[in-house]
This record gives sequence, structure tokens and C-alpha cells, in this order.
Amino acid sequence: MKLSICTDSLGNLPFEKMLDTVCELGIEGVEMTVGGWSSAPHINADELLDSEPKRRQFLQAIESRGLGIAALNVSGNPLDPGALGAKHKADTEKTIQLAGLLGVRKIVMMSGLPPASAEDRIPNWITSTISWPPTLKDCLDYQWNEVAIPYWHGLTSRAKECGVEKFALENFSSMLVWNPETLFRLRDAVGPMVGLNLDPSHLLWMGADPIASARALGDAIHHVHGKDARLERGKVDVNGLLEFKPIDDIANRSWNYVAVGCGQDLQWWKEFFSVVRMMGYNDWVSLEMEDLTMSVEAGIRTSVNALQQSISR
Repeated sequence: MKLSICTDSLGNLPFEKMLDTVCELGIEGVEMTVGGWSSAPHINADELLDSEPKRRQFLQAIESRGLGIAALNVSGNPLDPGALGAKHKADTEKTIQLAGLLGVRKIVMMSGLPPASAEDRIPNWITSTISWPPTLKDCLDYQWNEVAIPYWHGLTSRAKECGVEKFALENFSSMLVWNPETLFRLRDAVGPMVGLNLDPSHLLWMGADPIASARALGDAIHHVHGKDARLERGKVDVNGLLEFKPIDDIANRSWNYVAVGCGQDLQWWKEFFSVVRMMGYNDWVSLEMEDLTMSVEAGIRTSVNALQQSISR
């Protein structure tokens, strides 16, 4: 395995300074954010698509430092029915084209989340259809069969034409694919080009065991994010795992994203990566730092130190 970083974690730095910082940290690659919810601080997709010399300059800046491109990331909601979805769809198409031109074979993104019916205007994350209301099952059928699966059939076909080999879908909340089971529902429908970006932080706050998830995924692990979460003592016990407070209200939330090692200890991380490797994954692990309990620099250095000690080389 090799260590990379999601470049948004260093979004305050200009492109070449970001690359220099990555090298100083002992990180071997970059997961470049191209669009979606990201402002894409280090890539102008239109500019790179239009200019072969600028693509050469872009690659030279990375390769001359001994770095690799782990993936292009375009995380967003391309299935939103409004202007946001239109933008994220367009960003996704540009990312596929750019990946082909740069020789990048893997795209990290999210599955998307549609509304619950053709008449709705707002995406709807349906997490329970146990008993009531019974119409929710029909809503899920609409989201999957009439929106998501047709979209992903088309997207994978276009990506293959550009030389993209893998989509790694982050198991993020408020998306149709948010755990292994939902990943397999999409993968079974559109093929093995679709796999999971296994991000343990989200599974942890949802109450799953990411190590067990890795075993269940097997070769459907297409990418891994090095990101931790901590269930906050005295908070989660009272209010449970679902959390609606703002992400920066860290002192009052039931759980928080934290630097690697500040939620699960190093023994846990070593077992996690050992099992991931045992399942056949031997590729990039991208640090995604969203710990608001400390400075960005401290969070990145803490996480890099923990990941360097635990990933399976």
C-alpha cells in the first residue's frame, strides 16, 4: 500500500506549494479533487481539457517530485434533480474525460441520491422501510431502478471509452450507496467497474465494524480513505448515533471526525489494513483530514504518523 492525500485537505495552499508540502510529509501521492462539492483548488478542469501543454505541465509538476496520482475525486450528487445535480453531472463528465487524457484509471466519487419520486425536487435519503409508511419501498424502487441504475449504466460505458477502469464510491451518508450492501446492489446491476471507496469513518458512526465490512467487500474494495471518527462518551450514550448538529459544534455532537488514531487506536488500524490487504487490496490509502478539534497541520501530521505505522507495505 502507498500513502496519498486528498488535496482538499491542503486546499489553502497553491498547487506547487501543496505538492512540496506533500513531499515534506513523506506522502507518496495525491488524490486530486476536480469538482463536485469541492471548489477544486488545484485543478482547472476546463483549462486542462483544452490544452495538452498545460496537461504536460500539470503532470510534470507531480511526477518531477516523485509523486503519483492516486485518483481523481469528483464527490458530489449527480442525481440531484436541480441545478446542483446538473453541475455535478457536468463535473463528473469532465473528470472522466480528464482522467482519460491524464492516464488516470480510478475515479473516486459518490453514488448520488435522487428524490423519492419524479415529482419531488429534493433528494431523499430513505434509511428505513420496516413498517411505516409502506410507500417508502416504492420510493426506493424509483430511486434505484428508474434513476440510479440507468445513470450508472451510462456512466460506466462512457468511462470505459476513456480508459477509466474503476469507480470507487465513498460509503457516505445521504447517498444511495452508503454501506457494503448498497454497494453490491449497484455493482450487481452495472458490473464490477463499480466498487467501494472504503472510508471507515462513516461506517464507524453508523454503527458498523469497518473490519467486518472489509471482509464482506473482498475485491469490491477499489480505494481506501484513511479517516477516523470518534463516538463521544456521554453524548452518543444519550442521543444515539444520528446527529443533526453542525459539523463544527464539536463539543456537543455525539460523534466527530478526528485525526487518524484519535478515534481508533493503532492496533485497530493495523488490523484494519491487514484485513484490507488480506482481501486483495494493495493500492493507495488516501488521508482525508477533517478533524476540527485541532489545527489542519496538527491533524495531518498526526494522521500521517499513524498511517505510516499501520498501512500494510
